Amino acid sequence: MSQPLLYTLFRYKTWANVELFAEMRKLDPEAHQTERHTAIRLMNHIYVVDRIFEAHLTGRTHPYTATNTPETPTLEALQAEVAALDQWFEDYVQTRSAADLAESVAFTFTDGTTGCMTREEMLAHIVTHGGYHRGAVGRIMAQVAVPPPRDILTAYLHRTQPARREGIIQHS
Repeated sequence: MSQPLLYTLFRYKTWANVELFAEMRKLDPEAHQTERHTAIRLMNHIYVVDRIFEAHLTGRTHPYTATNTPETPTLEALQAEVAALDQWFEDYVQTRSAADLAESVAFTFTDGTTGCMTREEMLAHIVTHGGYHRGAVGRIMAQVAVPPPRDILTAYLHRTQPARREGIIQHS
């Protein structure tokens, strides 16, 4: 993987989160209370795992003992926290060299077991993990007739760079 590809993937992640949070607002808090709560819990799980890996990438400790929090944040509060962290990841990826990305980092999972991944592998995990769980949120939404956004890389690329529909790649 390369730094430009990682940057594109994290911009895509930001876009996908913005799109999904906008659609999640359509989940009626009363009529679809259980589904809305489950969707928020899934998005909170993504956020917590992202924060854990942010700590691993920076060599700091994190306060988490599990991959979700006991309390469920409001949709609005969670969206703001996710947006700030997404921006952090975009900035982080944009400033990493190939040597930085290839560096192995040892860490401890929340269950106490140890692990070791390169920074690039951690970043790839963050992108794929989030996509997996956003898909689960999308399925919950579809089951209650709230169409989920089209959370795929091609949709992001074509929406943000319309010239790609004519076969022209624009590098940013």
